[in-house]
Amino acid sequence: MTDADGSTPRPRPETLFDALGADYEKAFAGAEAHHASLDWLLGRLAPGSKVLDVGSGTGRPTAEVLAAAGHDVLGLDVSPVMVELAARQVPGARFRLADVREAPLEEEAFDAVTVYFSLLQMTRDEQTALVARAARAARPGGAVVLATVPVDADDVPHVFMGHPVRVSSFAADGFTRLARQAGLTVLEERSVLFTPAHPAGEPEPHLYLHCVREA
Repeated sequence: MTDADGSTPRPRPETLFDALGADYEKAFAGAEAHHASLDWLLGRLAPGSKVLDVGSGTGRPTAEVLAAAGHDVLGLDVSPVMVELAARQVPGARFRLADVREAPLEEEAFDAVTVYFSLLQMTRDEQTALVARAARAARPGGAVVLATVPVDADDVPHVFMGHPVRVSSFAADGFTRLARQAGLTVLEERSVLFTPAHPAGEPEPHLYLHCVREA
């Protein structure tokens, strides 16, 4: 099926992640850099902090690690399968089915906001808008962690874990600039090469930005 202009329509993200389910967790949850990023965040949070996890997936590792440390975690995800898995696996956190491109995010409501690899199926405009909204959801001085695959790609067809998708992203400098334009101070950038634990997994660059919202 094609759109009126002859292009292949963009698959809906919930379709992909409903299909992947727990396989996504198996492929990515063991990433050392992701756990190191969570350690950085834990080192900045006061006891009982409110954390918003945008694109919470199966709840592992982000919500699980943060909830186990005693924080109040709300996860948002567009996939019903992922939300059900997360609620079962991480009963210490709350999860809500929501399309984060449209869901209202209360401003200055959270001590920290995390966005781990949940942008890639959005358009560049949608990514820019979401990062700005995620930044505003953090209180002034609150932590915001962003992670993506930093490639210069604009609505490019791709096969991810055996499933056809269309992806968009920014090169590393462009993504860092996007964060700063959203009102974030980037305290730390970490770039790593990661291979998902999946038969179709190939090495991919990962970029983690550890930020705080400017006062």
